[in-house]
Amino acid sequence: MKVLLIGSGGREHALAWKLTKSRRLSKLYAAPGSAAIRSLAEQAPCSAEDFRSVVGFCASRGIDLVAVGPEAPLAAGLADALRHEGVLVFGPGQAAARLESSKSFAKDFMRRHGIPSAASKTFSDLESARASCHEFGFPVAVKADGLAAGKGVRICRDRGEALAALDAFMKDGLLGESGRTVVVEEFLTGQEMTLMGFCDGETFLSLPPCSDHKRLLDGDLGPNTGGMGVVAPTPGVGTDLLERIRGSVVDRTLAGLRADRLSYCGILYCGLMLTPAGPRVLEFNVRFGDPETQAVLPLMDGDLLELMEAAGRGTLSRHSAPWRGAGVCVVLASEGYPENPRTGRPISGLDAAAGPDSLVFHAGTSLEDGTWNTRGGRVLGVTGLGQTLEEARGRAYAAASRIRFEGMQYRSDIGAKTRLETTA
Repeated sequence: MKVLLIGSGGREHALAWKLTKSRRLSKLYAAPGSAAIRSLAEQAPCSAEDFRSVVGFCASRGIDLVAVGPEAPLAAGLADALRHEGVLVFGPGQAAARLESSKSFAKDFMRRHGIPSAASKTFSDLESARASCHEFGFPVAVKADGLAAGKGVRICRDRGEALAALDAFMKDGLLGESGRTVVVEEFLTGQEMTLMGFCDGETFLSLPPCSDHKRLLDGDLGPNTGGMGVVAPTPGVGTDLLERIRGSVVDRTLAGLRADRLSYCGILYCGLMLTPAGPRVLEFNVRFGDPETQAVLPLMDGDLLELMEAAGRGTLSRHSAPWRGAGVCVVLASEGYPENPRTGRPISGLDAAAGPDSLVFHAGTSLEDGTWNTRGGRVLGVTGLGQTLEEARGRAYAAASRIRFEGMQYRSDIGAKTRLETTA
């Protein structure tokens, strides 16, 4: 099969790496890709923002499947445009992508279909939001309704912080139109966990449960980021809890999609809080997580392209998604990340870090005159693999220690917790 991969980050580097291992793959293209991805795929002369150019490229090259990595093209309707022309796509259409692109839509969807989540209210009027932001007590979560590249959630410890967040989103336009409507949500405590799975609207094939570490600093301190590291599987999550999540969250979500006549093909990402009262949905995403993908995909025993094709054709029930072992991904970030990352700094040690049980995925790098340089806030995802989390963690940090660039920062406690912090 000829495949076009949309995206350019660490998630897409991991997807490209896994796709090249498929026995079904004959040619891989990437748009736009990156210097690292171009070692695995040919760059396609088209832009995900220009649907006509993507459709034209697929027609001219006989593309058999398009795999969409990031959320923005899905929210904009790229999958719909391709399907209209008969192209097989791994990724939901614009209507179903609202599960991620609109927090208020997702909250309403969960309320109507009995999916457990935090209590919340949606506001499009600033004064109403200011008058009611105290209703769920403090701390409270203030969330921008639209896509915000990981910058749309603030955990507010008191009324002053809540009012400041509301003003920043709704009055000052910090996030543009994405923040004009907000969701004010009850703050949940417990262990965060992500469950991703291949979905065709009828069948959900689960990947190993995993846990991202969002805070910049050790001990879950510092500002929120796009993710500083991941462990897979989540420690302490057994079969009974996964079955509970499937019954209360996954099955109800699939039933809700069918009831609302929302066709779904792609990855369904359930971001969960395992509270003492049981699992609660924090968010849905409609694509692979980043950096979750970098820890989870290497554990898959199956053929990624085969599962993507089955999701597109509605035949996932004929397949399985086996996995084994453990993976720990440690993100190496630039100085100043997340507020003001310093870039353009040479990177050394990449060859020494890579090995049979350690992988290096490029999130924000460039290649100039044979030298790798930093190009973004999150620069690299270093993944260690093992039979146990302890083994995987040791290999991840051993590999990370071989890499150098000026101002490099990373957490030293990814995967240090060995059990759940909740009775869920």
